[in-house]
Amino acid sequence: MKIIWYVIALALIGLLFGSTSAVAQQKIGFVDSDYILKKLPEYQTIQNQVDRLMTDWQKEVKDRREEVDKLFDEYQARELLYTNEERKRKRDDIMKSEEDVDRLRDRYFGPEGELFQQQNQLMRPLQERILEAIEEVATTEGYDYVFDKNGDFVFLFTRDQYNLSDRVLEELGIDVESAGQGGR
Repeated sequence: MKIIWYVIALALIGLLFGSTSAVAQQKIGFVDSDYILKKLPEYQTIQNQVDRLMTDWQKEVKDRREEVDKLFDEYQARELLYTNEERKRKRDDIMKSEEDVDRLRDRYFGPEGELFQQQNQLMRPLQERILEAIEEVATTEGYDYVFDKNGDFVFLFTRDQYNLSDRVLEELGIDVESAGQGGR
C-alpha cells in the first residue's frame, strides 16, 4: 500500500513540475516542524499546559469510573437482598453511570474533544508564527516550494543543504547554536 502512495506522490511531483527543464529551475527546500517546535520555548509551555489538562481530566474520568465500580460491587454484594424492582433500578443506575463516564471521556478525549480543541487553540498562534517565518525565509532565499519533512508527504531522500529549519528558527529569533543541537 505504501508503494502506491510513493508512486502517486512521485506522479504528482512530475505533474507539479512539468518537464525536466522546469524541475531544474525550481528551488525546493524542506523544514522539520518537530525540530522547530522543540526548539521554541513557548512550545514546551503549551505542551505543559496540555499535559496538565490531560492529567486532570484523566483523574476525573478515573475517579468517576471508580465510583461506578464501587456501585457495581455494592450491587453484587447485596443483589440477593433486593427485590426485582430494586435490582432493575440499581442496574439501570449503574448503566446510566457507566454511560455518563463514557460521555465524559468522549467530551474530554474524543476526536473533537476538549483536549483536542484546547491544544489547537493554544498551538494556533505558534503555528502561525512558524508559517510566517517559513514564508519569510522561502521568499528571501528564493525557494519555490517548501515541504514539511514530518508532514503527510513522504521524502525518500533529502539533502541537508536544503533543510531550512535552522534558518526558520533564526527568523523566529531563536539562536540555534545556544538552543542546543544546531546545524540539523
